[in-house]
Amino acid sequence: MSAQKDSSSLEGIVFDIKRFSIHDGPGIRTTIFLKGCPLNCVWCHNPEGMAPTAEILYRENLCIRCNTCLHTCPQGAITLSEEGFPITSEDRCILCGDCLETCPTGAREIAGREVTVAEMMVEIEKDVIFYDESGGGVTLSGGEPLRQPDFLSALLEACKARDIHTAVDTSGFAPPYVLDKINEHADLFLYDLKFIDDEAHRRFTGVSNALILENLRRLSSRGSSIIVRVPIIPGINDDDESVTKIGEFVAALPRSPQVDILPYHATGTEKYRRLGKEYPLSDTHSPSIETMVEITGRLQEFGLQVTVGGQDHAHE
Repeated sequence: MSAQKDSSSLEGIVFDIKRFSIHDGPGIRTTIFLKGCPLNCVWCHNPEGMAPTAEILYRENLCIRCNTCLHTCPQGAITLSEEGFPITSEDRCILCGDCLETCPTGAREIAGREVTVAEMMVEIEKDVIFYDESGGGVTLSGGEPLRQPDFLSALLEACKARDIHTAVDTSGFAPPYVLDKINEHADLFLYDLKFIDDEAHRRFTGVSNALILENLRRLSSRGSSIIVRVPIIPGINDDDESVTKIGEFVAALPRSPQVDILPYHATGTEKYRRLGKEYPLSDTHSPSIETMVEITGRLQEFGLQVTVGGQDHAHE
């Protein structure tokens, strides 16, 4: 009983919860986004999930420049730009939330909050009826959920105890012992695969993919349920050589998984503005339908089952 109590009181940092998701595994799902990621993908559409700690988001379009936040901040962390918009100093801000409470338009928010496993289960169990009727469940995403292994493991165990299907959406960039621990409790891995070429992976994500590829082989050899997810980024990994290498690698795994190809979208652009960051791919557009069809056909030539967009899953 004490071990269960301790597990339910474990804390993690999440930055979003999306209900009724149909793109993050089988059925209708609740997707929970955990903070922190060791990769820095140039196309990331969840930049607020990169940092391991909470941070301020600011919506300039909602700001009426009343300067209430400026006078409210107890740390003096907010100053004005030349245009009269508030700027928050990350060094001085303690994320007390006073500026959020006094902002009359909701232009400011905090991305990231600490929650316990017990608190998350209260939220999850609100949607159990939808899981049961659709064959859905809970997906732990990010950021990179493996960055919070103890919290992730405890949450997976709690779901398992309630017969709730679980999926972990991961880059696979974690020590093997962490992956082994999570593998004991996860029903499905949504495993992101961007490149096979290590140099390209380093260039566009900031890290080597040697560990990622080895961990994918490791999971496959152990018979884990895996769906490989490949984001298709125009001008970056949509060329025939990149696609061919992915097809060859996945087809050679001990247990060939289903492959989802995910068309790039720029919906995260506004989030970069809210964080005061520049989006690296501002001139990149979504791949055409023709491109997605061609890539699907190329991967199918390796005998792979391929879907587009993360839909039409069934339990494995």
